[in-house]
Amino acid sequence: MSTARPRRAAVTGIGVVAPNGTSTDSFWKATQEGLSVLDRITRDGCEHLPLKVAGEVRDFEPTAAVEERYLVQTDRFTHFAMAAADRALEDARLGRADTGQAPFSVGVVTAAGSGGGEFGQRELQRLWGKGSRFVGPYQSIAWFYAASTGQISIRRGFKGPCSVVAADEAGGLDAIAHAARAVRRGTDVMVAGSTEAPLAPYSGVCQLGYPELSLEADPSRAYRPFTDAACGFVPAEGGAMLVVEDETTARERGARVRARIAGHAATFTGASCWERSRAGLTQAVLGALDEAGCAPEEIDVVFADALGVPEADRAEALAIVDALGAHGRRVPVTAPKTGTGRGYCAAPLLDTAAAVLSMEFGLIPPTPNVFDICHDLDLVTVRARAREVRTALVLSRGLMGSNSALVLRHGAADAS
Repeated sequence: MSTARPRRAAVTGIGVVAPNGTSTDSFWKATQEGLSVLDRITRDGCEHLPLKVAGEVRDFEPTAAVEERYLVQTDRFTHFAMAAADRALEDARLGRADTGQAPFSVGVVTAAGSGGGEFGQRELQRLWGKGSRFVGPYQSIAWFYAASTGQISIRRGFKGPCSVVAADEAGGLDAIAHAARAVRRGTDVMVAGSTEAPLAPYSGVCQLGYPELSLEADPSRAYRPFTDAACGFVPAEGGAMLVVEDETTARERGARVRARIAGHAATFTGASCWERSRAGLTQAVLGALDEAGCAPEEIDVVFADALGVPEADRAEALAIVDALGAHGRRVPVTAPKTGTGRGYCAAPLLDTAAAVLSMEFGLIPPTPNVFDICHDLDLVTVRARAREVRTALVLSRGLMGSNSALVLRHGAADAS
């Protein structure tokens, strides 16, 4: 009989590149203040698209964050990922593989919904405008969903288990779960997360096929889930990367355990089948609670998926009550993404980062631009709410039908 101690996955580092802040500190300051940065799209070539409002990362300078030899072969979504991974590793006090971390002990897992649309568009324009001789060799890799995983691992010298979750929004939480499982099975460290850059003209046109997309031109009205005025979601770029490692090992090396990944579950209910998503999301929450050994009344805050589509919002509100019982009507619910936009796979990563910070600071951030709630939820609006948060539930659904739930526990040593 094995006497080995069970390994528990913990978050020890957070790196953020978001529309409301390109560092974890600036992101959290804007998030807790309920600052909305949604605005008219300014990207070249997008002026005439029906999509008018988005969450843009405006103060990110790739050349200051990534070496030129990597910039020329990667898309904007990978620039975000490499910068966020650097910050997460620095936060976790982990250096490059060649400065003390055994290369095969570190892996990378990312999630991607759209891949490198901006790079791909540029190369295709050269192909059809000038000819094949003007297409660079990196077109074959820069657009690819796995590009961020590959470039982070190559740049850092990480040779542990590497993968990509090629899925819609809920894949962001699934990537965290993959990292947690790898750690439980023996990998020392996993770099996990998602970043997206879906605001190039080509990407914008592709998104017009989503009936859930908001085409409202007024930034203050474009993304208002859980209200009678809900008219869809606003897309966003950016995202977050996390460092996930064994809790005991992290404490032994003196690292700060910011949170523990306690439980996760996922289901599938079909593309745009929002009424059916009620049952699927309920089952995902129940599965995550079961894995975490968590009673419904232990949940201190819910970070909602908040699609902004009336049928989807109703299904989510009912699923929270279905899964948490009477506690589901009392527990604080928040959706900070209404101030930054819904960044596809990256959206639940930013929610997870906010959930960890919420536990650390005892503060539940508000839901920007949302006031007249039409569902039976204790939605936090207008201003942040002071509250001790020991356990957080993060929800995510995808346009293609995936549902995912993640339970996080406080990082304190005495957390259950």
